[in-house]
Amino acid sequence: MSHQHTSLYTPSLIEKKWQDYWEEHKTFASHIDPSKPKYYILDMFPYPSGAGLHVGHPEGYTATDIVARFKRMKGFNVLHPMGWDAFGLPAERAALRDNTHPAVITQKNIATFKRQIKALGLSYDWSREILTSDPSYYKWTQWIFLKIYEKGLAYLADVPVNWCPAQGTVLANEEVVDGRYVETGDPVEKRVMRQWMLRITDYAERLLEGLSTVDWPLNVVEMQKNWIGKSSGMDVCFSIEGSAQELWVFTTRPETLFGVTFCAVAPEHPLLEEIVVPSCREAVQRYCQKTKALSDKTRQTQAGKTKTGVPTGAYALHPLTGDKIPIWVADYVRHDYGWGAVMGVPGHDLRDEAFATTYRLPLIKVINEGGALVASREYNGLKVQKARQCIGDALEKQEKGTRKTTYKLRDWLFSRQRYWGEPFPVVYDNAQNVICLSEKELPLVLPDLDDFHPTKDGAPPLGRATHWAHTSSSDHPLLKRELNTMPQWAGSCWYYLRYMDPSNSQKPFDPKNEQYWGQVDLYVGGLEHAVSHLLYARFWHKVLFDCGLVSHDEPFKKLFNQGMILGVSYRDAQGKYYPSHDVVEKDGAFYSPKGLPLTSAVEKMSKSKLNVTNPDDVVKVYGADSLRLYEMFMGPLEATKPWQTKGVKGVNHFLKRLWRLAIDEKTGAIASAITPHESGRESCEPFLLKAVNRAIFDVTNAIEALKFNTAISHMMTCLNVFKTAPFIPQHTFEKFILILSPFAPHIAEELWQRLGHKDSLAYHPWPCADTAYLAEDRLTMVFCINGKKVFSSPVADCLSQEAATKIFQTHPKTQERLAQNHLEKIIFVPKKLFNAILSPGGKPFSSL
Repeated sequence: MSHQHTSLYTPSLIEKKWQDYWEEHKTFASHIDPSKPKYYILDMFPYPSGAGLHVGHPEGYTATDIVARFKRMKGFNVLHPMGWDAFGLPAERAALRDNTHPAVITQKNIATFKRQIKALGLSYDWSREILTSDPSYYKWTQWIFLKIYEKGLAYLADVPVNWCPAQGTVLANEEVVDGRYVETGDPVEKRVMRQWMLRITDYAERLLEGLSTVDWPLNVVEMQKNWIGKSSGMDVCFSIEGSAQELWVFTTRPETLFGVTFCAVAPEHPLLEEIVVPSCREAVQRYCQKTKALSDKTRQTQAGKTKTGVPTGAYALHPLTGDKIPIWVADYVRHDYGWGAVMGVPGHDLRDEAFATTYRLPLIKVINEGGALVASREYNGLKVQKARQCIGDALEKQEKGTRKTTYKLRDWLFSRQRYWGEPFPVVYDNAQNVICLSEKELPLVLPDLDDFHPTKDGAPPLGRATHWAHTSSSDHPLLKRELNTMPQWAGSCWYYLRYMDPSNSQKPFDPKNEQYWGQVDLYVGGLEHAVSHLLYARFWHKVLFDCGLVSHDEPFKKLFNQGMILGVSYRDAQGKYYPSHDVVEKDGAFYSPKGLPLTSAVEKMSKSKLNVTNPDDVVKVYGADSLRLYEMFMGPLEATKPWQTKGVKGVNHFLKRLWRLAIDEKTGAIASAITPHESGRESCEPFLLKAVNRAIFDVTNAIEALKFNTAISHMMTCLNVFKTAPFIPQHTFEKFILILSPFAPHIAEELWQRLGHKDSLAYHPWPCADTAYLAEDRLTMVFCINGKKVFSSPVADCLSQEAATKIFQTHPKTQERLAQNHLEKIIFVPKKLFNAILSPGGKPFSSL
């Protein structure tokens, strides 16, 4: 490592030096060490797109890196890995656009991502890097699929699917909105296709129960609960007039049975063709054809606004009274929930009420404001719970009902008609029987295809690999491989386990490694994965637990969702977007280079909106430490925040002030203000000790609570106190460097070395706050502009106006106002108040 010292704060030199040092010394490599408590911290690994990182990506990565560095210094054995989620539709679409093989474009994109991530100084153990599209990885994805199949949890079925003709593949419900693929806008239609399915429904109850054992955001827990959708109620049987068939419905409220005024079935209901009367048949067929073309999600969305339906002309018979009840077909009835039919109780269900109101169907109230039944014959006067019990008993006695628990969760559709995915490790004989490959035949490697475009008829592209698609064995001369591939979710269902033992060629992971690293202690990622990825990964993990392969029933102990960082976009009246560097701001309004008025909006970063900020550009100007600090200082980690590149200047100024405090910019040596402990110059140290111990205490608590913006504020406050001191004992200053190091590791390592330390501070013990200095008797001065508080800071008892002015002038929150205004006067109340009166005229602040 070069020991050439720069006098000025030069991030480009310092950061490259320390990144090389960490890589050369494998500083962050992790190994099993039973003498230390473990801490496994994980980022949701990225899909490496061609666009590379934008400044929104490093937010979560920086947060986990701060915790990882903090935990190492606290004595934990930290596992902090990184890898790539590379299979799937996005990579294949990009490959088709660029006429490049997905494997080639994936490696190119990974190289860009990895370079950008390393430039941020993130302390990953790169020896554990994984790639889901590598055969050495997906060998074990295939192996786990076989375990799922062996347990009877994988099966083939003819099922209705969301088929996207333009993409040539089936899409999950989450990928379809308003009948179109969310990524491209391509139309989606319904088809019945033979697909691999996984019985995630067998784990519905355990998936619910497990949510009570983890430390997850309440909104994510609720989203998973709602998606699983547990309901306890009854199956109720309605006879159909003039037919031997019966219409079954599921209800959670059997006590409202006497309020039923209609029944409604889904357009896919198997009895519909048989029960519809001839005069209604044509209208029903037209309606069903139109409705079934929409995705389930679109139907539910539309039904939430305006519910539609048509009468079948058939009638159901009330199970307890024999009264005739009209049967309708309606879009708001889900074919995959319950029996695909509902009993309409418009007096006590908002959806039924909306439908009944639209079609002028009767509404009967059967529960009064006191919670007792009315208009319910012999059950009148019973409270709801008692009535539910009694009516349920009556239905069961007459064999017209059965108590039941049901779930909204559907089995997981696991097939994709695309090329870029894991091949299924199965073959079929002439009778279409499934034959599983043996472990020694894994991995079944994806064949190399020149043409991997989707086919027009929906046949999977792997059918073009004719030599690969057909095989044989000693028992079966003619065998055919499965031509579908697994979805992108497959590789991400278990990647956190492979990090524990990434080079093992004999097992997916060694049991002793899994038992040591155990659950992921902190998992950080975007809210967009709140249901799909997290639910699927939990399902696979529970299957592995049942197979005796993992030691915990839940994979992720604590989950945290970082907020989104948005970009500011500018466009003219014709909808043309302009990059921010071309925008002219005048009197609070925005204009194009040619003077056209522009409107601004804070939106999700997108290349098409020209509002993407590349972290490379920020690092080039301000350095990685400044980028890291700004991302954490913008606001709470969980909040959605707009990116403002000019905001990086404030934290960059903070680092420059720290540098100037520590380093003599003429000689490059340690500044004279930083004095050895034995110098004897300690007369002003008590207030410094209060400041640094308060900072240690506050920053420690803030990191533990993932409140990184407040941690940075505490450090800024401490640095302001340091600036007022005539000297700072080195041991006091070093404590500040240590608590700063997880946030700005490069400058911290550099200053640590210049202070005489030979080793990296990465594993130096985290300082402990001396509680003797935490009493709240310190002085706090309020700093104002024109009488309005800007910030407050602990100060020395003997603080002069000149020293207070210096604190005010160098604080990040005052920079912009000072640059745009002039000073009229200063109102200074010793030990209490500093008030700067600013105006557009007057003396420049720098003239003081």
